[in-house]
Amino acid sequence: MRPSRGVPLLAVVLAATALTAPSPARAAGDGHCARQERVRVPGAAHQRSACLPDLTTTGLAGTPYTDMADQAGLTAAATRSPSGVPGVQIDGYFPDSSRFNTTHGWRHDAQFVIRLPDRWNGGLVVTGAPGNRKQYATDKAISDQVLARGYAYAATDKGNNGVDFYRDGTRPGDAVAEWNARTTQLTRAAQRVVAQRYGHAPRRTYVTGVSNGGYLTRWQLENHPELYDGGVDWEGTLWTADGSHPLTSLPVTVARMFGAAQDEDLYGAGFARGSEFLWPYHEKAYWGVTQKIYRAEFDPAYDPGCPGPSAGSTTEQVLAPCASDASYDYASRPDSVHRAVARVSLTGRIGRPLITLHGDLDALLPKATHSDVYARMIDAAGRGALHRYYTVQDGTHVDGLYDTHPDRLRPILPCYRSAFDALVAWVERGVRPPADRTVARPAGGDVVDSCALDAGEAVVR
Repeated sequence: MRPSRGVPLLAVVLAATALTAPSPARAAGDGHCARQERVRVPGAAHQRSACLPDLTTTGLAGTPYTDMADQAGLTAAATRSPSGVPGVQIDGYFPDSSRFNTTHGWRHDAQFVIRLPDRWNGGLVVTGAPGNRKQYATDKAISDQVLARGYAYAATDKGNNGVDFYRDGTRPGDAVAEWNARTTQLTRAAQRVVAQRYGHAPRRTYVTGVSNGGYLTRWQLENHPELYDGGVDWEGTLWTADGSHPLTSLPVTVARMFGAAQDEDLYGAGFARGSEFLWPYHEKAYWGVTQKIYRAEFDPAYDPGCPGPSAGSTTEQVLAPCASDASYDYASRPDSVHRAVARVSLTGRIGRPLITLHGDLDALLPKATHSDVYARMIDAAGRGALHRYYTVQDGTHVDGLYDTHPDRLRPILPCYRSAFDALVAWVERGVRPPADRTVARPAGGDVVDSCALDAGEAVVR
């Protein structure tokens, strides 16, 4: 893969919205704002800085400094978010030849955002976009909370995005491989930016993410542990050379959509009993599009006519499944396909502490075939002491579905926030997190904004 080239949440297909609202930027002579232009992002082809009175979504909603549309569905409507975090925001992009990301009218991939709060705690948090979203996707889910704790924050669009991401690169697997390279690139650049802004490098750097961002977290801790002190993986996508990945769990969902598979077939592929009420939504929004764009990325020769040169020109076309995917059999595909997957596969050999969370009702990336498998891989690699794994009872892939099914689901975000705090205590104070367990849904109380990781049944693995 060429570094200059170029999804969790894989069915986001809304067109990017123009961010043209008035800027809340403060005057250039206001405090540290007079020095903001001195901060340069190493390797960036373009950057622009703004000194803002509030770096959180409370202050940025409706401005050019975030994109609320790209965050749609990721959090429950009643989620409380902190506010009032002044600081500097840097937006820009690294050299790249692909043009999927139209944010800011740039039509340029490898876009990033770096936020530097006035009151810094000495740490840095790095993430990559979930699904096929872009750099502002986890502003409410991740950025708001860590900024309020004093961390600097950096996020990347992964170098390619949207439902046509598979068109980036020259070889099968190039686009996904770039996700990893761009996350590494941003981490190194953001660490140097922090040093410029505050006078010294971050004392701690954490990597984290949702879905595809969880995959990035795992990959970084396996391949570049020297850059990080730990990570939190929220329902990360699993890719392994032996076939534990979406291309082995999703075809049966497409077969069911065409009437060629039964519920029992989905249970056999890892989908949880009790998650059936979520399947109609996933049929419409996730299963077909996710299978076909991943298959187009790793196995373009299987059905070059679907999705073809574009995933579709209407939402219905984009989300519609390809009939050929109902019979897709990864195990029988040529060695070249397996090699393409192997290039981006995980091994379980993490080099820093990692906390994994996964909902037991995830109907896109079933925990049985993703995080359960990855936990066993970590143990088999002899790295189990570096890992904690929490199953969130009644959690599913996107917290926004809680608003539709508040009697059946609970958001994972509050458990994620508790897990991040547990990771920091583990890394910085030597406080070991609770043992692996299923975090039970409480009988009462605020399930949207609170979660105790020690409330549940411990699991021995």
